[in-house]
Amino acid sequence: MLTRRAALGLMAAAAFASRAGAVPMFKGEKKPFSRAWLEAEAKRLSRRDYKPMGLVPQEWRDLTYDQYRKIWFNSQKGLWTDTPRPFKVDFFHPGLYFPRPVDIAIVEDGEAQSLAFDFSLFDKSDKAPLLPLDDTLGYSGLRLRHELREKGKFEEFAVFQGASYFRAIGTGQNYGLSARGLAIDTAKGTGEEFPDFTHFWLEAPDPGDRMMKVHALLDSPSVTGAYSFRITPGLPAEMEVEAVLYPRKDLDHVGLAPLTSMFLFDETNRARFDDFRSAVHDSEGLMIHNGAGELLWRPLGNPRTLQVSSFVDEGPQGFGLMQRARRSEDFADLEAHYHNRPSLWITPGEDWGRGTVTLVEIPSEKEIYDNIVAYWRPREPLARGSEHRFTYRMDWGAEPPRPRDVATVLNTRIGKGYDKKVPYQIITIDFADHPAFGDSEEDLDTLVRSISTVRGEVTEGVLQRNPGTGGVRLAFKYDPQEAMASDLRAQLFKDGKSVTEVWLYRWTA
Repeated sequence: MLTRRAALGLMAAAAFASRAGAVPMFKGEKKPFSRAWLEAEAKRLSRRDYKPMGLVPQEWRDLTYDQYRKIWFNSQKGLWTDTPRPFKVDFFHPGLYFPRPVDIAIVEDGEAQSLAFDFSLFDKSDKAPLLPLDDTLGYSGLRLRHELREKGKFEEFAVFQGASYFRAIGTGQNYGLSARGLAIDTAKGTGEEFPDFTHFWLEAPDPGDRMMKVHALLDSPSVTGAYSFRITPGLPAEMEVEAVLYPRKDLDHVGLAPLTSMFLFDETNRARFDDFRSAVHDSEGLMIHNGAGELLWRPLGNPRTLQVSSFVDEGPQGFGLMQRARRSEDFADLEAHYHNRPSLWITPGEDWGRGTVTLVEIPSEKEIYDNIVAYWRPREPLARGSEHRFTYRMDWGAEPPRPRDVATVLNTRIGKGYDKKVPYQIITIDFADHPAFGDSEEDLDTLVRSISTVRGEVTEGVLQRNPGTGGVRLAFKYDPQEAMASDLRAQLFKDGKSVTEVWLYRWTA
């Protein structure tokens, strides 16, 4: 038996369905919009108490994962589908993980008008649940599409949905890691705060435009912010981000340009997982180009307890989460295509001063959970009532051009050798080939090995050619002794200059 609310929902759905071939509807009046207005609005809201967006009806919030997927957007009815504009936009319905809608407005000629939620733009299976339709509903996010490889075929390349999360891919890639507008109190015992992008403004592109402009208002109990994204699809997909923050209270643990990814296992912890695949991860390492000019490589881990690593720096030149394994056989997974997930590199637009690149590694037993977070944490707190501006560039795709001509770390392996009873572990680091390595065994003798540990003991190490990679392998023994955790560091020098990335690793018992 249908409830009155469900019956009203069916009537409304039938009315919407009569608008076959509909395009998104608008609501309210047009209002002036500019970047200056957005900043003023964020500043105004920061002086008021936080008020979250309203909730959608309970029936939508109670959707299961399978039920949520039984309703999907019809891309043939997307924004600008029947126009010569070079970008098309799809929308996501609310519910499940997205209990609060966002406001999405279209900007033309300096004026913005909000979109009304239109359920007729969605298709659904015959097993989709009956849901009420009322004026509390709204979209939960948006998806951008562009002609990436074939004229007339518009492929998606970026998504904004959930809190301040967004993600993008380079042409031909599969979605993997995500980014956020801001991270607050990540890994703190008091709990993390997740700011929301509550409003979006999409600037209508002109025919021939290669860049899409998206603006967003960020809001949370602790801070408001104005964000602008200038997005150019391709390989890599490029995002120029301009942000200004207005704290409602002092923020002593804030993360700028936060990245979120998944790492389950690789050769460093393979023994913990009974899995037919050789590795499972969206990202395998944190790369940092620090203010001193060093290029650091920190393989990711999946520890048994929460681990936070802080890389102190001043004026960072860039950082990001990389996926270096690019062969299908590196994962032996013919469905997930982990080898085709993007890397993401952050380049600050100005001097970010003193702080740390912070890496958070959360224990995980399943690949469905994101358990890696990386961000820039300013040394000084962001004071209540102040204004903080920062810009950065995001490159979604392969690794960025090498900021330094040094050999990259190809792989790290950790485990026992043939004798399982010894207290030490063997650690091998494979470096890609580099002219500094020369061609002969005598050339390897000119390289200086630098290996150190905070706790325990390491051996001097052995350097060998690796015919499997064409580069060289540094192998050494690590005896943790009584240590439960330790940070290790290794690199190769020639004539007093580093010729490899700086390899860093957090070993845990």
